[in-house]
Amino acid sequence: GSDQAHRLVACAREAFLAGARVARAGTRVNEIGRAVDQEVTRHGFKVVRGLCGHGVGRTIHEEPSVPNWYDPRQTDVLTEGLVFTIEPMISAGSTIPVEDRDGWTIRTRDGSLSSHYEHTVMIAQGRPVLLTA
Repeated sequence: GSDQAHRLVACAREAFLAGARVARAGTRVNEIGRAVDQEVTRHGFKVVRGLCGHGVGRTIHEEPSVPNWYDPRQTDVLTEGLVFTIEPMISAGSTIPVEDRDGWTIRTRDGSLSSHYEHTVMIAQGRPVLLTA
């Protein structure tokens, strides 16, 4: 019901904040995913797999990929001046995303409630600065 929807939205925001807290120059990108996933799990929800944050530069989606879970293969390190998104996408049910026929809308495979919270940040003086606030 609506209580679950409110908790899901609040959790997505808290997961973003958890990821932002560990986003520091010299830290591996995968630590953001670890922090996001731990916060989501703590609230009893799940991270949608395969959908990630990303670098932002001359094009909207650039390297590095910023997964919302701990990916040991993502060994990129955050550097001063890097601009990227942290965007937890979380679900009350299925973790599998399915694209609608419109080529844009994404839903959970089981149709369960989901939430997406996103900001673009830049590492400045070693810390994340929100660019979309």
